[in-house]
Amino acid sequence: MKAQVRVLGIDDSPFRFGDGRSLVVGAVVRIPGYLEAIMRTDVEVDGDDATEQLVRMVSGSRYRDQVKAIMLDGICLAGFNVVDIQALHESLGVPVLTMTRDEPDMARIRAALQGHFADWERRYGLITKHPLREMPTAHKPLHASGLGLGWPEFEQLVQQSTVRGAVPEAVRIAHIVAAAMVKGESKGRS
Repeated sequence: MKAQVRVLGIDDSPFRFGDGRSLVVGAVVRIPGYLEAIMRTDVEVDGDDATEQLVRMVSGSRYRDQVKAIMLDGICLAGFNVVDIQALHESLGVPVLTMTRDEPDMARIRAALQGHFADWERRYGLITKHPLREMPTAHKPLHASGLGLGWPEFEQLVQQSTVRGAVPEAVRIAHIVAAAMVKGESKGRS
């Protein structure tokens, strides 16, 4: 990707499973690290509206046509509200990349879904539809999955948009803002 393109980093806020909804924050960053805007929406905790809410949030933004890629901190928001990254990519027409620092334990995820959701197979299918790949960073690797770009271009995008640490700046900022809006301040790793 060209330098100075705008990417949207998305993360959810801390929540409790008794909460009905969880805040989701999007940070529009002109890479490598110039924050241009913050967006927000909310999703149902353990619901199934994440994809729809993200499409609505981005489509309704004045930055809609300027965002050239979306990066999510994981494929699930607010527990197991799974983002259909293919539908998100197709609806918005931009590349979508999910990433996580730690490799997920898929057996535990499957067991949790089976134990709590009648539609566990659909959710698990969305989670596993696009396999995770290891993505090198200056620190420990990320585990990522994406649509809309070739893998070398995704690696380049993460490299270009990471100012410090392993996580792209847009995702880091979304994490900090989401936590601060719910807890009063952010803390811990982003």
